[in-house]
Amino acid sequence: MIPHTPSESPPSNLAALAEDHYFSANPPPKDLQKHMKLAKDFIEFHSKAGRRLVLVTSGGTTVPLEKQTVRFIDNFSAGTRGATSAEYFLEAGYAVLFLHRQFSLLPYSRHYSHATDCFLDFLREGPNGSVVARDEDAGKMLNVLRKYREARDKNMLLVLPFVSISDYLHELRGIAQLMKPLGPKGLLYLAAAVSDFFVPPERMSEHKIQSTDAVEAFSKKPSKPSASEEEETFDNFDSSPSVPRSKRLVVDLDPVPKFLKNLVEGWSPEGMIVSFKLETDPKILVHKAKYSLDRYQHHLVIGNLLSTRKWEVVFVSPGNPDKWIRIPQGGKLDDAKEAEKDEPLDPKSLPEQEPEAEIESLIIPAVAELHTKYIKTMEGKKLEA
Repeated sequence: MIPHTPSESPPSNLAALAEDHYFSANPPPKDLQKHMKLAKDFIEFHSKAGRRLVLVTSGGTTVPLEKQTVRFIDNFSAGTRGATSAEYFLEAGYAVLFLHRQFSLLPYSRHYSHATDCFLDFLREGPNGSVVARDEDAGKMLNVLRKYREARDKNMLLVLPFVSISDYLHELRGIAQLMKPLGPKGLLYLAAAVSDFFVPPERMSEHKIQSTDAVEAFSKKPSKPSASEEEETFDNFDSSPSVPRSKRLVVDLDPVPKFLKNLVEGWSPEGMIVSFKLETDPKILVHKAKYSLDRYQHHLVIGNLLSTRKWEVVFVSPGNPDKWIRIPQGGKLDDAKEAEKDEPLDPKSLPEQEPEAEIESLIIPAVAELHTKYIKTMEGKKLEA
């Protein structure tokens, strides 16, 4: 395998202009400088140790509709892929910088924070007013706690939050640029569900968008409302099949600039970059993954389908055949090996219950193997130079 190596040239003028415009027009999050200081110290610590470091992005990004945000557009991502992957990267010896959507799943606490049962259901009162885990949960909880404490005590895990699409892009750019000293030992694993559209600040309402014209009435002379005005036309519980256009909320969104090329060519030119492609149509999954790879010239696209994402993914990388990675249909890694299949599984063929094994336990070793080859290739090029 000969992994794709980055271009030495800076991003194109068009990409640079789009970058300058976006980041000048969209203000950074208030904690950006604080986060960059934490990231810088974390990266320098592991760079001096010669250790591999991975930036894992996780969770969805919001699209605010107002500057003082009350309403926003969101997606379904809870950050499961990112949080789970972070744990397996730590097991593989990586330092992990975990950039996540605030309140989404976190490494280790994910086992309990979004469980069907309330976290308090795993606990009981012990002797002398102490709080202890239930007997049936104590073993697993102790194992998770030990792994978490080891990661934090050894400074192997740094957790930083974001909320909006603008927050995410500011944080991503800053961290990627800080990772330059790592060279090829830096890995960017972009598992966040990033919004494709946003509302530019100049078109964004300063205050909460009003659902009625009550505010406008402040500046008008009171008058007796007409029969039609007395009706709550905009009432969410109104069963009327038609709503006047004047009462509708029409949102005009712009496409979010695609900064993956900037990331590859400018922000982190020697780091290995892994992106994800989620689709719902199996017919276009591999095509879209290859299109992304060709367009941005990075190193690996991991394609997955919404309906089977916990059972299988496909690795699409330069100069290599597509590689399907999947949990055996019995749900356990030690089940009998199934026949090779170079196309998506039929969701109807899968068991109703979720697999007992986590597919990230297969994804991360495979990514780490590719990363090892990438490092060797880059080091070989430097020796030749």
